Amino acid sequence: MSVCLVAGSGELPRVFLKKARERGVEVFVAGVRGVTELPAEEYFPLGKVGRLLKSLERKGIKKLVLLGKFEHSLLFSHFLTLDEVALKVLQKAKDRKAHTLIRTLMEELEALGFEFPDPRPFLEELLAPAGCISPIEPSREALEDGLWGFPIAREIATLDVGQTIVVKDKTVVSVEAMEGTQKTIERAGEIAGKGCRVIKTARKGQDFRIDVPTVGPKTLEAIRKIRGDALFVEAGKVYLLEREKMERLAQKYGIAIYGL
Repeated sequence: MSVCLVAGSGELPRVFLKKARERGVEVFVAGVRGVTELPAEEYFPLGKVGRLLKSLERKGIKKLVLLGKFEHSLLFSHFLTLDEVALKVLQKAKDRKAHTLIRTLMEELEALGFEFPDPRPFLEELLAPAGCISPIEPSREALEDGLWGFPIAREIATLDVGQTIVVKDKTVVSVEAMEGTQKTIERAGEIAGKGCRVIKTARKGQDFRIDVPTVGPKTLEAIRKIRGDALFVEAGKVYLLEREKMERLAQKYGIAIYGL
């Protein structure tokens, strides 16, 4: 089996590539200029979907996996460079939400005979378990905040606003939108100071082929900077990157990681 990995930024594409090749899957890595961190066989400008499709047709590849971070704000900075295929997706999409755009793109390519397999079989070991993940247990107050904010975070994620909220004392301090998780956490620290709790969830009925939420060491570094004390993630729905390193950092910084 041959698969094209369209790789965004972050660690997730690297993990998928390693696991897939270990299982004998032939992976062609398509990189996006200025976005992809993983070494790629071929790079394409952002918005030039047609060029990627022509390359895949030459190689006889019909399966695509989209993994990694593609900042939603890139759409606005590259709007004038979109090709015919990308513009067609924009015209068909009912709105400009990230989930809508990716779903519309997938539907457009599926109509051309392409497939989008679920990458979970290669990434299941990264999914967050339920309960305490770090060596440190959350305090009673932190756990209460996490349980209080969890359904709010899920609703916001399902609305495709963002996958992260930050709470403190049963108050929503900041909500992720187009700026991304790190800046959402930084903003919470500026507003509420010490003792914030970060909650990361998936959409209800999450399609694991599209924009699955991830956390990693960078998330903990951001929480440490604002003197937060807990990270709550949705069990079975959020990927933990570099888990051993996350556990070490959690111990060092006094941050609890907990799967809800």
